[in-house]
Amino acid sequence: MTMAPAEMKQTNNENQKKNRIQVSNTKKPLFFYVNLAKRYLQQHNEIELSALGMAITTVVTIAEILKNNGFAKEKSILTSTVGMKDQDKGRVVNKARIEIVLEKSEKFDSLMSASHAVQNTSANEKVVANGKVATNEKVEK
Repeated sequence: MTMAPAEMKQTNNENQKKNRIQVSNTKKPLFFYVNLAKRYLQQHNEIELSALGMAITTVVTIAEILKNNGFAKEKSILTSTVGMKDQDKGRVVNKARIEIVLEKSEKFDSLMSASHAVQNTSANEKVVANGKVATNEKVEK
């Protein structure tokens, strides 16, 4: 069975939307997007980070954090402008747009399992008064 070109295009667009993160510089903190990108990379081999205008710096920062920590490799970067209607003035204003496609690095799975091990350890231990370490079960002297 072969798909018609229109069906293939629709299927490709649906797949792209599942692994796309549209970043805003006002709605969520930076590391919300970093952690979301890691989760998306676990599910998909690549993700697309996109932003408009002032949020572009946030997208670049997210991509650099993921790359510098070994979670992802840069696949492509696309810049463009998008015409948007200014609600105050009623005219079309061009906004800068960026799309950064990242793919999972070879070290991704080992880095993720190492970070989960650290999170589980810190969740089970707390330092209490007098330098004693408390786990969920007991206090060690």
